[in-house]
Amino acid sequence: MTPAQVLPPRRLQWLAQAVLTLGCLGVDPGWLLGIFTLVLVLMAALKLLEARDRAGRRLVALLQLVGCGLLAAQQPDLLPSLLQLLAAVLSLAGLLQLESGLSVGWRLLLRRSLRVMAAALPLALVLFLLVPRIGPFGAGAGWPSGGAATGLSETLDPGSIATLVDNAAPAARVAFSSNRPPPPAQRYWRVLVHSRFDGSRWLRDGDAERAPSGPPPGLIPPPTAAADSDQVWLVEPSRFTAVPWSGTASPLDPSLRPQPTGELRLLRPALERRSYRLLEQPGPPGWQMRPPRIVDLVLPLDRNPRLLALGRSWGSLPDPLARVQAAERWFRSQGFRYSRTPGNLPEPNGLDAFLFERREGFCGHYASAFSALMRAAGIPSRVVSGYRGGAWVVPMSGASYLELRQSDAHAWSEIWLPGRGWLGVDPSAWLAGGAPASAAAGEAAVGPVLGPLRWLQRQWWGLDMAWSRWWLGFDQTRQEALLTWLLGGRRGLLGWLILAGVALTLGLTLPLLRSRTAAVDRPGRDLAVLLRLLRGMGIEPAAGETLEQLSERAARRHPALQEPLAELVRCHAERRFGAGMDPAAARRARQRWQYSLQLLIRRRREALRLTPDPDRDHP
Repeated sequence: MTPAQVLPPRRLQWLAQAVLTLGCLGVDPGWLLGIFTLVLVLMAALKLLEARDRAGRRLVALLQLVGCGLLAAQQPDLLPSLLQLLAAVLSLAGLLQLESGLSVGWRLLLRRSLRVMAAALPLALVLFLLVPRIGPFGAGAGWPSGGAATGLSETLDPGSIATLVDNAAPAARVAFSSNRPPPPAQRYWRVLVHSRFDGSRWLRDGDAERAPSGPPPGLIPPPTAAADSDQVWLVEPSRFTAVPWSGTASPLDPSLRPQPTGELRLLRPALERRSYRLLEQPGPPGWQMRPPRIVDLVLPLDRNPRLLALGRSWGSLPDPLARVQAAERWFRSQGFRYSRTPGNLPEPNGLDAFLFERREGFCGHYASAFSALMRAAGIPSRVVSGYRGGAWVVPMSGASYLELRQSDAHAWSEIWLPGRGWLGVDPSAWLAGGAPASAAAGEAAVGPVLGPLRWLQRQWWGLDMAWSRWWLGFDQTRQEALLTWLLGGRRGLLGWLILAGVALTLGLTLPLLRSRTAAVDRPGRDLAVLLRLLRGMGIEPAAGETLEQLSERAARRHPALQEPLAELVRCHAERRFGAGMDPAAARRARQRWQYSLQLLIRRRREALRLTPDPDRDHP
């Protein structure tokens, strides 16, 4: 075996360490489990640097395997899962070579490592199906909000944005079990709710991103929707723990917390990629019927006097819905325009300047001004920011999905109407021609150069979405249904069921881990095939006759067979008695043997058909 085919276990462990480190790029250091994972991977690297004996390197392999498990708990997506599998295979290969005395080729090591992984998969499946899920470990906090680019911000201050720059970075993907997205008019995905208004800026509640607290009882009803109306979301890292949703779905994961304002918080680190599953619900959600608070009517009296006067003029209408209709008629009649370069608004009466002088702006201007007008008219209101629209992607393989980018970020208003609850209103839709599609703007921002790369990315995302649907499909609710079907009400038997499943899988998979006690004699097996072929021609080997003598006798009877027989004799001698033959040379010799054997068979058929021998020997 050549040195190039034998990698030292230290090198294999360094390869595993490199892959493991690459998998840590998506870990959030602001989360407790993320910190522990990063520290453990760092400890494995330091231990590998100083390890000089087998005991130290065994510990390195153990740390690497534990690191793979921790990463799997935090990053269940397709690409991280493949990296975790590769790191585990390399770590096992290094451990196997360490125990084998440094003399096994890397191909054989990888095959044995894969065999160990294959034997472990049934056991992992049993544990995945039967071991009860645990709740989230906790979440980290986000960072402060950013500047004037499409995307979401905790503070909505349209008056300070002179130019809105498109950001075509991916934001989220959502797949539907029906494989059909909702109609475009219904594609509003809420994320943040801004209830506090100081005259120019809209802010979220001060406790929106504090320590998690459960929703009030009855805020979201228990799931009753059919199992075929689910959504699977994959959300890119952001600065918030609030995540996109339709507002009408019911979360199944206990780490998903609907808030009284209609935000949906996922108690996982905001700085890592997140995934979750929702069930669409019939009827209004609990947050929609929650009564407004005082903060939903607060409006500074010393700011924007013309806005206050206009809103109060509508407040004389007795029907709240009539006030909203009056506002719509006014917006449609004033010649407002949509613009991504509206310029900064003057302080302190920026909304007055927008409504009565400039009359151009983007969605943030219209949502902010309309919500303030509704408060002046006596209607509780607030601003919601999230995403609108999205591109429906049907990849060649994998699951179809709706792609949301930061350029799809949008802001709209919510108003409270008695008996109907909180209703969404998008004043940007009242403009002549409507607001431009943000998805098209995002595509233009990417440019034609990245077209093929975008196509490849979408194909991969389709596979990733299919993987996530399978992974998230077996959630806590479905696990509870499986355990109820298996055990009924006898949950005390769950431990025995897990032990029985482990014992059964070990009994079935342990034979995969057994090494073969005897190597396969391929030259002897191939020689037996040649002798059977010669017997079929009536040529029996005589006692004490060598293979070379037998082939010469056969060649005298059938001269057309002389060339392939001579090559077969040379190949057999090389394979059987060649000293120090490396695997590559042995593979080439076997290929020559197979080629010569096929040539012998063809010429034998021709010889028997065209020139039969009257003195042919019979067995």
